[in-house]
Amino acid sequence: MARTIERWWTVQQGPGPIIATAIHDGHGLRPEAAEAMALSDLDRLREEDPFTGQSVQDVETHVIAHLSRFEFDLNREAAEAVYRTPEQSWGLEVWKAEPSEAFVARSLALHTEYYRMLGALLDGVAARHDKFVVIDVHSYNYRRDGADADPTPQDKAPDINIGTFSMPREQWAFLLDPLMEAMAGFDFNGRKLDVRENVAFQGKGAQTRFIHERYPQQGCAIALEFKKFFMDEWSGQPDEAELDAMRRFIRFTADKCEELLA
Repeated sequence: MARTIERWWTVQQGPGPIIATAIHDGHGLRPEAAEAMALSDLDRLREEDPFTGQSVQDVETHVIAHLSRFEFDLNREAAEAVYRTPEQSWGLEVWKAEPSEAFVARSLALHTEYYRMLGALLDGVAARHDKFVVIDVHSYNYRRDGADADPTPQDKAPDINIGTFSMPREQWAFLLDPLMEAMAGFDFNGRKLDVRENVAFQGKGAQTRFIHERYPQQGCAIALEFKKFFMDEWSGQPDEAELDAMRRFIRFTADKCEELLA
């Protein structure tokens, strides 16, 4: 029998001060987690951030997670990273039975390993650059009431939501304000995107908090959420032209960040 290849994450390193991450792109599960999982693939996919991984690939330094947030969520602190109740997971029953403490510990060991890896990666960037930026790419649903129901109104669901909750905002205003203006001016397949700050989400995730606490003077972590206009969030089918534009948009964002740091 062929051995199953289990990938946790992919890390590519380059020389510059900009890093892009897609920590909810993953759909994989460790074998014991797959056996214990109650959710269908499509139910999991709906709450994951598919295609965000491809959007960061043109940034020289990037990290793409391959394991599903339904095994452990890299954007939550360890105590909350394994969803044990429906209240933690959009009302979904994740497991066929309550996971054992030993099972949870094996998943959380990978959560710890991720942050150990990320710290080492960013320590190297911090040693080479006075300041650096992490573009923390996510996506969010806006058709939660069903495939045929009305979407969330635009005033509550911008195309791009920038979360800055844990960021020392005044310290990084020199970068963030012109960056958001540049994002709003980007030609995204012939249209301009609605880019706003702290509307649908505030950027309260564990990864941005980790970066701002570990590198208070050097590191700016920007939580960037694409509304899922680039796919059908109920069927999982993407729009390839929109995916191409997403990739160009993140590359443009990274280039603009580097220009503003110079």
